[in-house]
Amino acid sequence: MYQRLSSILFPFMSLLFIGAIYWGYQEHQEKNTILIKAENQYQRAFHDLTYHVEQLHQQLGTTLAVNSTSQSFHRKGLVNVWRLTSQAQNEVNQLPLSMLPFNEAEDFLSRISNFAYKTAVRDLSKQPLTPDEFKTMKTLYANSEQISKDLLGMQKEVLANNLRWMDVEIAIASENQNNDNIIVDGFKSVDKKVSQYPEINWGPSVSSMYQKRTIKMLGGNLVTVEQIKKLAAKFTDAPNADIRVVENAKGTEYASYSATVNEGTNKKLQMDFTQKGGQLIWFMNARDIGAKKVGLDKAKQSADAFLDKHGFSGMKAISYDTHSNMGAFTYVSVQSGVLIYPDKLTVKVALDNGQTVGLQANDYVYEHHKRKLPSPIISKADARKALNPEMKVKSELLALINNDLGEEVLCYEYTGRINDSLYRIYVNSETGLEESIEEMSPNDAKAASDK
Repeated sequence: MYQRLSSILFPFMSLLFIGAIYWGYQEHQEKNTILIKAENQYQRAFHDLTYHVEQLHQQLGTTLAVNSTSQSFHRKGLVNVWRLTSQAQNEVNQLPLSMLPFNEAEDFLSRISNFAYKTAVRDLSKQPLTPDEFKTMKTLYANSEQISKDLLGMQKEVLANNLRWMDVEIAIASENQNNDNIIVDGFKSVDKKVSQYPEINWGPSVSSMYQKRTIKMLGGNLVTVEQIKKLAAKFTDAPNADIRVVENAKGTEYASYSATVNEGTNKKLQMDFTQKGGQLIWFMNARDIGAKKVGLDKAKQSADAFLDKHGFSGMKAISYDTHSNMGAFTYVSVQSGVLIYPDKLTVKVALDNGQTVGLQANDYVYEHHKRKLPSPIISKADARKALNPEMKVKSELLALINNDLGEEVLCYEYTGRINDSLYRIYVNSETGLEESIEEMSPNDAKAASDK
């Protein structure tokens, strides 16, 4: 009987054993294929990064080499600088550097990109490069040369020693064990050198992009934890609720308060307030949202009523989007009939019952103030000449927007249909040129329409 049983089981177990070996071999091959593919991608990104940084240095040099009045060549050169830095940024993002201190170098590339773009898009025949901008370009030329040399040195080491990028993550994870790695050390060295560069005058348009919002930008007095509790209780109409307040970034220019309002086991409301002035910048009702039952009109009525109740008066909806059974309305403030786009906020409405469950008002709180608005220089009729003759205009308003240089400009806002799509087109009320064009959804148009 045992002999008979073994004669049956032995071939079966042999097949299983062979199958297990084959499966293990296949898994090993697939793993190796994935590793080789990842290694090839890392190597390509690194060598492309080295090449593009070298080209960036050369392009800055050729842009500086021409006559200071060669606006057309300056524009072409700056566009190429922007293109090369954008490619270099993309290649940095493809490398496994998330745990490395490479922030300074990434920030440097970002600033070069924005400097080149914002300088190139303006009319250089009317606003040629200034002496300060030439000085900035000379500094960038010198700095990019050093970075390029360092990357080329690393590239030679990588090629000479057949270094693998897959070892970088291992080296990062075990850096406390003094496990040196030429690639890791090389990027650390580049980042350290960039951090030691003297301060560069990037100009107001670029510097404003990196300006962090601090409590110094706000009006009003510093508020206490007890005052925040009262503000949270008033906002939520819950005077007897359990309210807990936490101070964020204590003692810094970015200090704020987070308040949590507990009303029973199933109701928790969260909000953030500025430490200076006690202004609400964020609110969320983190409840489960059921199936969609509420349409756009009712949701907008809820959002409008919420803003009126909580002191955000004079706001106009400009767009609408839905996600996870929530409707999100973006509003901007209105001053003397002009839409003020920098003063924007977003209201989220639950589409199961129409309750407002979220508010994001950071931009509004930091940007809202009474502005001295300019008068349009060109007429509506002249501004319309910038539009495509085939566009069927549905509405025409004045709007204050931020242009590509980060400057606030007064524009005519035209909403209309062309090529079976809805668009908003902003025409500068001073120059008659298009400042911005954006496509709208039918819901955007409906949300923005006045009832």
